[in-house]
Amino acid sequence: MSIETKTLADPSSVAAAFAADFAAWVETQGQDKITVALSGGSTPKMLFELWASEYADKIDWSRIHFFWGDERCVDPDDSESNYGVAKTLFFDKIQIAEDNVHRVHGESDPDDERLRYENEIYNHVEIDENAIPQFDLVILGMGTDGHTASIFPHQSQFLKSVQVCEVAIHPETAQKRITLTGPVLNGAKKVAFLITGEEKADVLAQVINKTGEFESFPASHIEPENLTFYVDQAAAKSL
Repeated sequence: MSIETKTLADPSSVAAAFAADFAAWVETQGQDKITVALSGGSTPKMLFELWASEYADKIDWSRIHFFWGDERCVDPDDSESNYGVAKTLFFDKIQIAEDNVHRVHGESDPDDERLRYENEIYNHVEIDENAIPQFDLVILGMGTDGHTASIFPHQSQFLKSVQVCEVAIHPETAQKRITLTGPVLNGAKKVAFLITGEEKADVLAQVINKTGEFESFPASHIEPENLTFYVDQAAAKSL
């Protein structure tokens, strides 16, 4: 297992560093179809804007198929929709086929959608020897409670689920979400965490250093073969 931590000055620098690394990584990929799971959150918004403004013509987007690590169960035009944000900031501004964007249908019944999205993933993502979908890259964030994707501490059983997707429930709002499960996140060929903000510093230090209460934080249990943390100085202050 390879773990790397890259500390950048601020959130915009985190997005810029990841965008540059992503473009270089795409160039090294020999396959025609590259599968990427996106994250929601403030830093990905900066990333989407960068991709649209700086990389629209520098990356062959026709090779990349986009999925989501998690999605809120809301309409696609809802301001809380991860897909909706990506569409507005990114997809609408580049040349990419609609078939390359595999959104979660947040407006559908969550249990039905969990199964539909699981099947869509099986139909488009490489399957490993354990019959687990293997994304080429998964982009993740982390909450102040140590959650990642929509695997929250109170539903940590999703870290070992035999399903590809589960229906998660936000611990404070009770909002339902569709999330990829631990085995799928850990099965990715490459995982990148984008983490910013001083309010995450203590939890991040426990996650990376495997100290304190790290076992209670879902992010601690994401341990793929290739893992990189992109963090700003504020989030890294306790490392």
